[in-house]
Amino acid sequence: MNPPGERHLGVFGATAVGVGAIVGGGILALAGVAFAATGPSAMLAFALNGGIAFLTAASFAELAVRFPQSGGTYTYAKRVLSIEVAFVVGWVVWFASIVAGVLYALGFAAFVVEGLGRILAVGGEAPVWLRGGAPRLGIALAAAALYTAALVRHASGGGNAATIGKVVVFVVLVGGGTAAWLAAPASDLLARLDPFLYGGAGGLVRAMGYTFIALQGFDLIAAVAGEVKDPERNLPRSMYLSLGIALLIYLPLLFLIATVGAPADDPLQHAAAVNPEGLVAEAVERFLGPTGYWLVIGAGLLSMLSALQANVLGASRVAFAMARDRTLPRPLGRMRAKSGTPAVAVVVTAAMLGGVVLVVGDVGAAGAASSLIFLVSFATVHWAAILARRRSGDRRIPWGPSAGALLCLGLAVFQAFAVREAGSIVAIWLVLGAALYLTLLAPGARLADASAEAIDPNLARLRGRSPLVLVPIANPASAAGLVGVASTVRTPGVGRILLLSVVQPPAELTDEEHPALRDARAILGESLQRSFERGMAPETLFTIAPDAWQEIPRVAALHRCETVVLGAPRLDELRVEARLEGLISRLGADVVIVRAQHRWRIASVRRVLVPIGGRRAHSQLRARLLASLSRLESCHVTFLRTVAPGSSPQLRRRAEHELRVLAQDEAPGAHALLVEDAVDPREAILRQAGESDLVVMGIRRDRTQGFSLGDLVMSVARDSDVPLVLIAARPPRRGAARRAGRRILARGAPLPG
Repeated sequence: MNPPGERHLGVFGATAVGVGAIVGGGILALAGVAFAATGPSAMLAFALNGGIAFLTAASFAELAVRFPQSGGTYTYAKRVLSIEVAFVVGWVVWFASIVAGVLYALGFAAFVVEGLGRILAVGGEAPVWLRGGAPRLGIALAAAALYTAALVRHASGGGNAATIGKVVVFVVLVGGGTAAWLAAPASDLLARLDPFLYGGAGGLVRAMGYTFIALQGFDLIAAVAGEVKDPERNLPRSMYLSLGIALLIYLPLLFLIATVGAPADDPLQHAAAVNPEGLVAEAVERFLGPTGYWLVIGAGLLSMLSALQANVLGASRVAFAMARDRTLPRPLGRMRAKSGTPAVAVVVTAAMLGGVVLVVGDVGAAGAASSLIFLVSFATVHWAAILARRRSGDRRIPWGPSAGALLCLGLAVFQAFAVREAGSIVAIWLVLGAALYLTLLAPGARLADASAEAIDPNLARLRGRSPLVLVPIANPASAAGLVGVASTVRTPGVGRILLLSVVQPPAELTDEEHPALRDARAILGESLQRSFERGMAPETLFTIAPDAWQEIPRVAALHRCETVVLGAPRLDELRVEARLEGLISRLGADVVIVRAQHRWRIASVRRVLVPIGGRRAHSQLRARLLASLSRLESCHVTFLRTVAPGSSPQLRRRAEHELRVLAQDEAPGAHALLVEDAVDPREAILRQAGESDLVVMGIRRDRTQGFSLGDLVMSVARDSDVPLVLIAARPPRRGAARRAGRRILARGAPLPG
């Protein structure tokens, strides 16, 4: 899935996204905070953060080339971890970009107020109405609204003029500072670096935690990777270029601020503590005069705005990707037809940004919180890079990602305790996310994930999964059909199939081979032949047990099977019905029951009928099955729901809406919706079944009595010859259901299939 706008960014455009987010905003807003915490060694804090950032950029580049879709960290977590972990990661990354946007919106407001204060100053002081917090909040919200409107109308928010302009200004500042440094006595300037490590090692690490966000931005290139042309070449280059450009500007500028820009009669850290947000402008004014001051103000305005734009852009793309996977509400995945932008995701992201602006209201707190949350998310990227390597067969020790993960986590833990407000903000957001996911989003997200695993042959492998499908076979004639269903249901690429033949222990031992062993060998031989014809190499298992119906659950549990495929050609027999219900209730796996003629092949299916009764107990398994069927050529699914004749238009519209939503969740390929009036649902099902190649129905599950095939299923099985597949999603582990299954299993009946 590629997001809006398709691939329209070259290496320059992608680098501009990173440079726009990194350069200027962070250093201008947070350099004063860093100098106040650690003195002149703030430049060392930025250099050390640069080393961590380059390690992180290497992991980002590796994953971005492997998975060149939009979504960034969230996409990587979804590919190599579970959907639940992916949600947590996406939720964190989304909020991280939102809080970074808050930092830059507030920073923009601070520079506007700083400049207006200088222009409107009376007696050296800014007007009273400009000193409060209200003007800053209003300006920050206005800036966010402006860029929200731009990003709704245009995929990139409207050009790179601000990014180019601020880089030019920073080059002028560094050039002017270098000239001033060369013109002054070096010994006097270097003396201003003493004490270099003000605040000790703790102050240095604290400064690193405050300012790590100043190097964030290269990750936003990964967030829009689906819009980058030639991703294998351009993604790594643009990440390294954007980070390298930032450090080439930051480190010389910090050195100049700490020397030619420092007060001659007062330690730099004292000036930083008095006015951290205006420190850079005041320092530049000392070596470039008023022109330098206004250049910094101008660069600050451009920097904050471009960084605000880049973070709203990146955050909206993360929200867009999550909504497409149902880990955020579906409306956030809609695109504006006119501009090809995820307008809803942009607006919701900006609205949340505005809310956080009102809650936080402070540049320092916003910087600390965003640094902390980005460090956590970057540690996840390193983890994903390690797992992706190992699951791709690379057994070498990943020194770079391992070191990066440890450094990010260590700095994050320190930051959480050193700045408790930041830790509290992150904790509250995580609690809100967990509540939202568990109460509203989990079912839809698991549905989308099950469907994605069934379609994508690499997804389960990257997640380290190798799910097993158990196929008990008692009749060679049914082997081909069951193997075909198993090969369709199994997870592509890594899913395994285990063919099981249960042999009853012989009553007496002789020198001759027992007939049961010959039959079992013939059964598995036929099954293996059909498997090889389909290009598979299944595993086989003989077991000896007096009761096959007891043996199947034991083998399924022992081998931790994800799915059990059963054949039931005599499904309408009462004894078989009872034993199947008990077996399904006892199995701790998804169950697929096949009722079809012996020579039936699932590869011949073109038209699939899926009757829906309104309940969604089997949605996840059905989504996996239908996604597997979508791999067959020209397979078309029809969802059928019945309503009572004479139902009100409102009730019919509701039924149509529910069926449409269910179909969107469960059917990745071509499908149709059919709502019919019927007094008896079985009549409508039988009528439509006559025009279908396969009918897929769910088995009713009772909370206390376990599974029941039910009159409707049995009626369709009895009155129709169309191949029938019944599905039962993995049951909850309730004692009552297991006991009911054991009671039924005690009666005795032949092995299904």
